[in-house]
Amino acid sequence: MSKRVIIMGAAGRDFHNFNVYFRHNPQYEVVAFTATQIPNISGRKYPVELAGKFYPNGIPIYPESELVNLIRTHKIDLVVFAYSDVPHSHVMHCASISLAGGADFKLLGPRSTMLKSTKPLIAIGAVRTGCGKSPTTRKVAQILQQMGKKVSIIRHPMPYSGDIISQEVQRFATYSDLSPCTIEEREEYEPHIEMGNIVYAGVDYEKILRSTESEGDVILWDGGNNDLPFYASDLFIVIVDPLRAGDELLYYPGETCLRMADVVIINKMDSATQQEIELVKKNTQMVNPTAQVIEANSSIKLATPDNIKNKSVLIVEDGPTVTHGGMGYGAGFVIANRVGVKSIIDPRAFAVGSIAEVYKKYPSVSKVLPAMGYSLEQIEALEKTINNTPADIVIIATPIDLRKLIKINKQSTRVAYELEEISKPDLKDILQTHSALNK
Repeated sequence: MSKRVIIMGAAGRDFHNFNVYFRHNPQYEVVAFTATQIPNISGRKYPVELAGKFYPNGIPIYPESELVNLIRTHKIDLVVFAYSDVPHSHVMHCASISLAGGADFKLLGPRSTMLKSTKPLIAIGAVRTGCGKSPTTRKVAQILQQMGKKVSIIRHPMPYSGDIISQEVQRFATYSDLSPCTIEEREEYEPHIEMGNIVYAGVDYEKILRSTESEGDVILWDGGNNDLPFYASDLFIVIVDPLRAGDELLYYPGETCLRMADVVIINKMDSATQQEIELVKKNTQMVNPTAQVIEANSSIKLATPDNIKNKSVLIVEDGPTVTHGGMGYGAGFVIANRVGVKSIIDPRAFAVGSIAEVYKKYPSVSKVLPAMGYSLEQIEALEKTINNTPADIVIIATPIDLRKLIKINKQSTRVAYELEEISKPDLKDILQTHSALNK
């Protein structure tokens, strides 16, 4: 008799765990996925074309809120937790729900889920969403290019809209390849394309890895949230954030990432207090004393700083950072206060549609507008919210220029932020001397 399984997820780690652990395993029957964090995932199916021979009807995806009833109705034997950037207490609440329903509860670890590459592979991770993975990944890619390496990027999955089958293996090499992408996808892929690197993503990360190996000298895993890499790495670089000091030991699986790291980057030191920095250093030393530690600033630059002085501003921040990342604000808010604006307009009263729902779901977000865009409808709601807000100028602090996707009816300017290392050895020193990169 096979064990009946539910996988709790958010259209990322859950699909990967199914593919590598459950798909061809007759000891288990995955009855359903549940979905949270990302809108418009529940109600879809993991398609039969990707699910394999044991699942001729595919696998339904339900809202996580239905977990209790699903366990009871389908006589579930095992619940597998498979998403990221949640407090440890949240994981145990889910475990308690599962155990109370009579099911076992399980977390799958690296040995069960990490695939091995034939090429050198560097992984970038973090202890929370919004620590600075993207600028770190760009910095590592730039150093590898300077070393004469051809770099291929594999990005954590984001099959948030459209047909899951068509997203099995995705390759992004030009701007035209981005045409069907959401804002979240563009934010991750576009900066790499600007650097001349090819980006892979999708759903089946075994097939993605094998496709990528034929194109690059070095593979760079660009992680999402604070998830564990899908691949075994030759070098694992993890970023910690002193603006959320203490979270490095309180979130799943961020603490696991910290304990596994070969290199730990303490980012945003120019924005944190000494007390916050010392706590992060203490915690890092306590759980991973052998890791190489790099200290860094998050260098924030405004395209036209003089334009926002003494102006009322609307600040548009990176969506995931200020929502489930828990920051509440980002680089736009920081630079607005440094330069000195007349006022920061609170956009909550002017939000419409699914953007208004975001504020209800994440009440910690205030005075900034999360650049949420998981669907065309949400992108339209974002545009209306921006244009409804009575500000002199819009500060766009997202990794891409939103003006390429939406029409803004007022003056606007962009914020850029890059990793600025301030200690030695730095990333260049570490990469240039790493044995896997110099065979």
